[in-house]
Amino acid sequence: MGSNPYTLDRSNPYYNLPGMAERITRPSHPATVSWNDAQDFIRRLNEREGGNRYRLPTEAEWEYAARAATTTAYSFGDDEGELGRYAWYGENFIFGGTHPVGQKEPNPWGLYDIHGNAWEWVQDWFDPNYYASSPAVDPQGPQRGTERVVRGGSWHTTATSWRTAFRRDYAPDYRGISIGFRLLRTVEEAL
Repeated sequence: MGSNPYTLDRSNPYYNLPGMAERITRPSHPATVSWNDAQDFIRRLNEREGGNRYRLPTEAEWEYAARAATTTAYSFGDDEGELGRYAWYGENFIFGGTHPVGQKEPNPWGLYDIHGNAWEWVQDWFDPNYYASSPAVDPQGPQRGTERVVRGGSWHTTATSWRTAFRRDYAPDYRGISIGFRLLRTVEEAL
């Protein structure tokens, strides 16, 4: 990208807490970026790779992959007591921070850090009521809005929920201390 994402202006006041910058800027930890930053990264990656294979998943795609064919509160079941095996969560702002990906157990489809560690931007605009009336098959999200959606929860206690269905909203230019993204890559169908 030509610059370190941690040198960009931060819109999250927690970044300036004593020791926070050091805890969340390690090279092997998920980056804390805005939705706009993620779009810039995707654009450059697509230019480099040639084509438009990479993008953020929609909320529906993200949840489908996160659930991994389950119908429970978490990809591993309904027992919140098991969350520590699958997620970095509930940490405080004095000692907590993002962690290298893949240190906890994956979901049934082999995806790591679906719950906790870093919120993940998805493509959709946020509408608190959209999914109550959305199409049942592959909903694409609202056509417009003012805030974008993050999914999955994060490492800190104020995340409030790490359930697979939980969602929240942020402005597209918001750079939180615990927000990253997971790319979706489209593949060409074999003839």
